[in-house]
Amino acid sequence: MIRLRRLLGSREGVTGLAILVILLLAGLSAPIISPGDPLRIAGRALLPPLTDPAFPLGTDRLGRDVLAGLLYGARTSLVVGVTAAVSAMVLGICVGMTAGFVGGIVDEALMRVVDAFQIVPGFLLALAFVSTVGVSTAVVVLAIALGTWADPARLTRAQVLAIRERDYVASARVIGMHPVEIALREILPNALPPVLALSATIVAGAILTEAALSFLGLGNPNIATWGSMIAEGRSVLRSAAYLSVIPGAALAVAVLGVHLFGEGLGKALGDGGGRAA
Repeated sequence: MIRLRRLLGSREGVTGLAILVILLLAGLSAPIISPGDPLRIAGRALLPPLTDPAFPLGTDRLGRDVLAGLLYGARTSLVVGVTAAVSAMVLGICVGMTAGFVGGIVDEALMRVVDAFQIVPGFLLALAFVSTVGVSTAVVVLAIALGTWADPARLTRAQVLAIRERDYVASARVIGMHPVEIALREILPNALPPVLALSATIVAGAILTEAALSFLGLGNPNIATWGSMIAEGRSVLRSAAYLSVIPGAALAVAVLGVHLFGEGLGKALGDGGGRAA
């Protein structure tokens, strides 16, 4: 509760949270505002924005409603970004926790795996994975998670290595607490705050990666995405720049909102402090 008040007391946190809430409401209200398939042909092609009340943001080259694509694209970006970030965080925390707490040859082996994943840029890994396995939303989420789990794993390991030598952990060992219980009850809760602060960066990166994959034609073709909308407007950029500008602006606002929320979250978690040594 104290950390929540700190988050709401942060100007960055409140601004970022407001942007994310607006995007969430836009995604949830998409079936109400624009019922039906957002990829269907709804009107005359290349209708400019603000010229027809039925299509406030105009239509694309095929006559699809830009507003519908924008709303459903918000849903896609948030779902993919959050799901990929949660998957990466869970995998990274599990690997980092195991490596830091067990130590020895297990630590060395797991860290070499982490090093191998960090050598390859996350976007290139996602690009290769999607190109090899195939295109679907689940594959895109998994590809993004595989490219981003190494950072939370390394940060979790560093936190665990520092915490496991503290007095309260030693006291837990002395009274005979099981190692698994020590790891889950004494170490993990105190190691999580810095790692959770990293989650906003992962979400922002996941949103951009999904948009980039869709821009390259490697996103799910059966759903509306901001990246595919930006790609759709490339060929008519001079005559109908709004087709790329509108989803591009939405993408920038989404990433900005996540970044600001992450700044506020980092301050709130950083001020909270861990358990006394």
